Amino acid sequence: MNTQGRLISRFTQNLPPGRLEWIGLRPGHKLPMLRVEQVMALEGLGLEGDRRCQGTPGSGRQVTLISREYIGQIEHFMGLADIDPAMLRRNLVISGINLSALRHQRFRIGGAEFEAGAWCHPCSRMEKALGEGAVAAMLGHGGICARIISSGEIRIGDAVIKV
Repeated sequence: MNTQGRLISRFTQNLPPGRLEWIGLRPGHKLPMLRVEQVMALEGLGLEGDRRCQGTPGSGRQVTLISREYIGQIEHFMGLADIDPAMLRRNLVISGINLSALRHQRFRIGGAEFEAGAWCHPCSRMEKALGEGAVAAMLGHGGICARIISSGEIRIGDAVIKV
């Protein structure tokens, strides 16, 4: 863990739990996302049924997360009333916890443990999905990438707890 990660860990020891709001799987490149109620998170691989699960084992981008609060900011900047999480192409939508504070930290959702790493920056596809200006609206609000440290089932409604 880097210096920034150690400092964040120290000051977020009592971070209140959040909640898993939405789960989406990307079955293939550019294919529509599938919304599911529960899924197995597989250690070192990704979410069962997601295209990233067949990728390079150990990748830091096995799962992507965005917060409901970030989606609210994107809606505000885009002047949109309601963005379907599937349009953002992130696997998990969480709420009630500071997503930025989870970066470089370990956290649990349901029976699985994750470790957050890099920011999940928006790509140019967001301009097509949401409209002109989407990439700018998502800067700083694109979410984070994580890897799965231990396997387990996760389901909508599970608590998101920093460990």
